[in-house]
Amino acid sequence: MAKLWFKFQRYFRRKPVRFFTFLVLYLTAGSLVFFHSGFVGQPAVSQNQANPAAGAPAEGAELPFLGDLHLGRGFRDTGEAPSITRRYGPWFKGKDGNERAKLGDYGGAWSRALKGRVVREKEEERAKYIGCYLDDTQSRALRGMSFFDYKKMTVFRCQDNCAERGYLYAGLEFGAECYCGHKIQATNVSEAECDMECKGERSNVCGGANRLSIYRLQLAQESARRYGSAVFRGCFRRPDNLSLALPVTAAMLNMSVDKCVDFCTGKEYPLAALAGTACHCGFPTTRFPLHEREDEQLCAQKCSAEEFESCGTPSYFIVYQTQVQDNRCMDRRFLPAKSKQLIALASFPGAGNTWARHLIELATGFYTGSYYFDGSLYNKGFKGERDHWRSGRTICIKTHESGQKEIEAFDAAILLIRNPYKALMAEFNRKYGGHIGFAAHAHWKGKEWPEFVRNYAPWWATHTLDWLKFGKKVLVVHFEDLKQDLFVQLGRMIRLLGVAAHEDRLLCVESQKDGNFKRSGLRKLEYDPYTADMQKTISAYIKMVDAALKGRNLTGVPDDYYPR
Repeated sequence: MAKLWFKFQRYFRRKPVRFFTFLVLYLTAGSLVFFHSGFVGQPAVSQNQANPAAGAPAEGAELPFLGDLHLGRGFRDTGEAPSITRRYGPWFKGKDGNERAKLGDYGGAWSRALKGRVVREKEEERAKYIGCYLDDTQSRALRGMSFFDYKKMTVFRCQDNCAERGYLYAGLEFGAECYCGHKIQATNVSEAECDMECKGERSNVCGGANRLSIYRLQLAQESARRYGSAVFRGCFRRPDNLSLALPVTAAMLNMSVDKCVDFCTGKEYPLAALAGTACHCGFPTTRFPLHEREDEQLCAQKCSAEEFESCGTPSYFIVYQTQVQDNRCMDRRFLPAKSKQLIALASFPGAGNTWARHLIELATGFYTGSYYFDGSLYNKGFKGERDHWRSGRTICIKTHESGQKEIEAFDAAILLIRNPYKALMAEFNRKYGGHIGFAAHAHWKGKEWPEFVRNYAPWWATHTLDWLKFGKKVLVVHFEDLKQDLFVQLGRMIRLLGVAAHEDRLLCVESQKDGNFKRSGLRKLEYDPYTADMQKTISAYIKMVDAALKGRNLTGVPDDYYPR
């Protein structure tokens, strides 16, 4: 083979004209083939592309086996990018002058189906349909912002406007009316009563006469409600001693949310309270804790300089949190004297241990330690990460360990439990994407995810069971309860640690609760990664943990752990 190649080179080296002639013929032939393909033949569309639904495996299809635990089935990769052999350039026009001839029109049935599927997936990621609800012009079901468009109203437009302003719910009525709100204040009715098409898209329903099609905005629930850079906190009654609760006040005849937020930001206060034509600034304190939220209808006085926003009244304030950091809870240090007891902050991986450490450090002012060492956490400010876990200089010790010997090394423990479906996905994302990153699509679809569930799902159950069995003085905290009622649950944790819980400091923690280790809600899987067999096995583990908790006279697992 080498001799043949050598002879070939020597031949063309002696006859360069023949070499260049051969090269020109080769390029000419290639060009002719290229131009020919631009005008002849049909686009090659695979069978799966012609019918997108056919690309997904049947529900009962035989898929890779996970192992002896019978956790479920893996995934068969069906998804390849649409492969079309050629495209028409903008010069190739049809009879109607469009930039695509009928022969090569990629806006055909398959493309429309694919586009519709993508749009639906995006809408499902953004919002979840709740149902059809009664609406009354005298007492609205959703009492936040509203707007009408009798020509171009769409479901997405309504959701987008409500989500942008931080509302949790978006409702459409009469085919053209959009209402936003923080809670639904009406009864559910039959789906048949929401029977009017959207003015801007005939394919979707936009409520009916005095009937609302309501969506829960998924992203708005997982992240703070925002207006620009400010976080919406809600509608609250005027505090008893206004000058002490909100010490800075300015009159604003042309009131708007931006003006008040900018004013309080300039004064370096974390709260901006709109009261009609007055703007108040301050901190969350025991005089104004922001725990008793009022009906937003009580604050529904329109801003004089902003048509679609509420600016509150002299008796009921609309409150926003500015970008000013509340520094009352930011100081942290090591314990001044060696602790006499070792307290564990125990959890299954992915259950929110790092977030709980952040909350504890802000609430107590003392660093937390770790059974391990994570350089990325140390660089993010967890200075107790470098200390040996037995040093006694930290307020509590992070651990994922289970087993009698490891558990009995601690004198007390806060046991943090999270929904296993959420915890497994969070730990999988951490393992393949870092503390606030995400696993790649290939990891979810490949062998990694089924193997991970097979190995980690039993550990979720045994971790909790071991700590309940061998732990001394164990305080059980559910991640979901901590997220829902941070003030109360964090207070319980602080008391176990033997530190006085100062209310103003806890209120400061509430405003800084996310920290640097919260994954964005903007990136989600477009499908449920749990197979039916996985769900069956995990549900059995949930029941085991629930029974163990109740057997010790503790509250069982939250209701949203199951069914799926």
